[in-house]
Amino acid sequence: MLTVVLAHALAACVAPALVRRVGRWAFLVLALVPAATFVWALTWAGTVTGGGAAVSVTPWVPALGLDLALRMGLLQWVMVLVVAGVGVLVMAYCTWYFEGTPPESLAGFGLAFTAFVGTMLGVVLADDLLLLYVFWELTTVFSYLLIGFKPTDRTGRLAAMQALLVTTLGGLAMLVGMLVLGQQAGTFRISEILADPPVGTATTVALLLILLGALTKSAQVPFHFWLPAAMAAPTPVSAYLHAASMVKAGVYLVALLAPAFAGTPGWHPVVLGLGTATMLLGGARALRQLDLKLLLAYGTVSQLGFLMVLVGIGTRTAALAGLAMLLAHALFKATLFLVVGIVDHQTGTRDLRELSGVGRRMPVVAVAAAVAGASMAGVPPLLGFVGKETVWAALLEILDGTRGDLPPAAGWAVLVGLVLGSALTAAYTLRFWWGAFAAKPGVAATRVTPVPAPFALAPVVLAGLTVVLGFAGGLLTDVLDGYADLLPAGEEDEYLALWHGLELPLALSAAALLLGLLLFRLQHQYCRLAARVGTRFTADAAYRVVLRRVDRFSVEATGLFQRGSVPTYLAVILLVVLALPGAATVAVLTGGTEGGPLGVRLWDSPAQGAVALVTVLAAVAAARSRRRLRAVALAGVTGYGAGLIFLLHGAPDVALTQVLVETVSLVVFVLVLRRLPPFFSDRPLSVRRWWRAALGVAVGTAVSGFLLVSANARTARPISEAFPDAAYDFGYGKNVVNITLVDIRAWDTMGEIAVLVAAATGVASLIFIDSRTSGIRRVRDIPYPRDVKKLSSQSGRRAWLPGPRTLSPERRSIVFEVVTRLVFHTVMVFALYLLLAGHNLPGGGFAAGMVAGLALMVRYLAGGRYELDEAAPVDAGVLIGTGLFVAALASLGPLLVSGEAQRTYDVYLYPPLLGEIHLVSSVGFDIGVFLVVVGLALDVLRTFGSRLDRHILREEQARDRGESVDRQAEAGREGAAPR
Repeated sequence: MLTVVLAHALAACVAPALVRRVGRWAFLVLALVPAATFVWALTWAGTVTGGGAAVSVTPWVPALGLDLALRMGLLQWVMVLVVAGVGVLVMAYCTWYFEGTPPESLAGFGLAFTAFVGTMLGVVLADDLLLLYVFWELTTVFSYLLIGFKPTDRTGRLAAMQALLVTTLGGLAMLVGMLVLGQQAGTFRISEILADPPVGTATTVALLLILLGALTKSAQVPFHFWLPAAMAAPTPVSAYLHAASMVKAGVYLVALLAPAFAGTPGWHPVVLGLGTATMLLGGARALRQLDLKLLLAYGTVSQLGFLMVLVGIGTRTAALAGLAMLLAHALFKATLFLVVGIVDHQTGTRDLRELSGVGRRMPVVAVAAAVAGASMAGVPPLLGFVGKETVWAALLEILDGTRGDLPPAAGWAVLVGLVLGSALTAAYTLRFWWGAFAAKPGVAATRVTPVPAPFALAPVVLAGLTVVLGFAGGLLTDVLDGYADLLPAGEEDEYLALWHGLELPLALSAAALLLGLLLFRLQHQYCRLAARVGTRFTADAAYRVVLRRVDRFSVEATGLFQRGSVPTYLAVILLVVLALPGAATVAVLTGGTEGGPLGVRLWDSPAQGAVALVTVLAAVAAARSRRRLRAVALAGVTGYGAGLIFLLHGAPDVALTQVLVETVSLVVFVLVLRRLPPFFSDRPLSVRRWWRAALGVAVGTAVSGFLLVSANARTARPISEAFPDAAYDFGYGKNVVNITLVDIRAWDTMGEIAVLVAAATGVASLIFIDSRTSGIRRVRDIPYPRDVKKLSSQSGRRAWLPGPRTLSPERRSIVFEVVTRLVFHTVMVFALYLLLAGHNLPGGGFAAGMVAGLALMVRYLAGGRYELDEAAPVDAGVLIGTGLFVAALASLGPLLVSGEAQRTYDVYLYPPLLGEIHLVSSVGFDIGVFLVVVGLALDVLRTFGSRLDRHILREEQARDRGESVDRQAEAGREGAAPR
């Protein structure tokens, strides 16, 4: 079963290329995948109809108990046949429907449609609540893409967004319900929950939340409005998603849960009440529509309410009727939507006021529509009639008191509502066929282009199945009994058949048809009356009002809280920290712990205390400093003090990283300070500064308390105690810190460098809107000044650090240039040493990258921006992207060897003169981290160094010319036309 789902995922991946290659004919190739699924499902017919099930469990995250659990019982088997079978015909139909459409615009459609079929199969096959939710939301995403198929169609985009918001809201509520239900049941496996259902208030609340998700997905009142709006999608989408597949997900979920939970308090009022209201409202709205597709849309809403009632009653007869009607609905509704697509495609309109005499020009299509419509209205001898006969029997069982938890008055209300709803169904069915195919007096005959035979094949096949299955009531009863028998039976063993005798169900069917015929005859009077009585309050209007109110509230909330004051934001955050966890910490500290007083050890050696004292004094001085540069220097002292404490505590690797990060931070701060005033503020001290100081002291004290309490609250041995042995046994190294990063927690490191890249790129983008490569200029591109002798070496290569060409005399430092010449290569070699030695000694990819970044910083400070580009004439983005790719390749590469990601291998080499060399595969991951860090350092230097240099130079030139300088305009010019 997992192969079936993955096959659709693979087909979706190749769909864009296939569509671009062969155009619309690619849909015939893509249809082979659901066709194979349909055939595969048929091979399981004997098993599932005999009470068995196909089960597939693939471990996913064993440590968390998450598995890719799939199961196909009888209910799921019927849904698979519907999803795959109708999917084959609709995909084939697309081949002729999209005739003349450019292949480029169909590539995304082919991907989304094929992927949707696969995710819908995942919904019906999932045997795990969380897995079901994943597929559930994927159907929402792909339906959004399919409804908004045309990016230039504003109506389609709005409809897609509406469907996304409504169904996602219900899906989130359903997720909460699933989590609660899984916790109450002790498992998330659906088959196990249904076998031993939990009870209680929490279970009731969970089921109501799950029902909310089902109601939104199946467009039940008051969430019905999104489905008619979604008819802006292409007709194949409407025929499949909104008639045979997606909207049935909610019906399927209710049918799945009904055998175990139909008696839960609140189930029947919600399912039966809203289902009946939906059928009546949808039918009443359908009867007044002028667009054939919109008429069918409201008819679909009505029929979904009908199905929701049937599968939610919770009796054997109702379940049997529900499955029969679910199958019938897929056949007749998909047929009718496909017919509308043909009419629209061949005539150019769907307005029933403009169509006349179309049935004479396309008789085969008209007959298929008549058969499907008759089945929807419940006319014998079609499948729709067979199902409805059993529906009336199920409702009469309720009135007889068979369903003890449902009051007779409620049963009568449901019965009357469904009879009226069926009458409306018959009426709008007649209106549909009359509007699409009949010759209308006073309306000119519509021009119709000939219908290609393959174009009409799908609706003809579906209509033919409706006829055939209408005579197969006994066979359907035998097939569907496996699900129906899961529910309590009535006094009589009902069955599906064309003839049950002259009984009350037949009379109800006849009454519904006759009343429907009367309503059709009075349709014009009905439409005029509905137009006069029409109300301004509708669900769609309420939706729009809610969206406007939410937008307005967000604007007001943003204006109230986002005042543009960073100190205010920070103060609010810190006050919340003090008020909530801070108060709890105070309570713990004053009350002690269960094990006795808190244990505190000030230091392991007096040197730690001395370093801590210097760090604290530097922090206080930094907070009191008014000069920016002094404050940055003092803040650096605190960082170096933290590194020294790490070193004294026996963590040289962490200390090295801290020192390197602090050094790079200091350089970046200094580069930025060139564009800021030397003082923080010229204003005198105010009372607010003392309040801020008090808040800072309070938060610092609270954080100390957090650490003290958490350290004393440990009850279990830390998992990190096993890291040294794991580092040696599985990481083949002795540096626990580095092996933790590249072996034990490599996925965390992968995520961290990805976040680091995103954050650094975002910060750089806030400074300049510019591409990284646009500012790279080599020293050789700069002409020699006339008064400077050309610098060159005897070999003809350019001189190193050509200061006369890159820097003005007042900015040069001969001593710094000489020192740079002496240490640059040594620092780079040291960086490579840290990279390769980090598995056993202090170092690693991050530390090596920081050292290499510092070398580039020294080169920039000594020679300027041109010398930086000479030292690293490469796009920083290329380095960053290559690093991420190398790290990912090193992580996933072991899959090809052992089938396990992040597995480490080692090898010993004995080359001459060098002795023993121990190579470890995780060094590849370290190399990726190294490249990412070097790329980030280069990006920072070009952002806060080179580009700021260009700004400063332009400002100086402007001042020399006596011009005013607009820094904001300069920044915009930098982004628009970088130099």
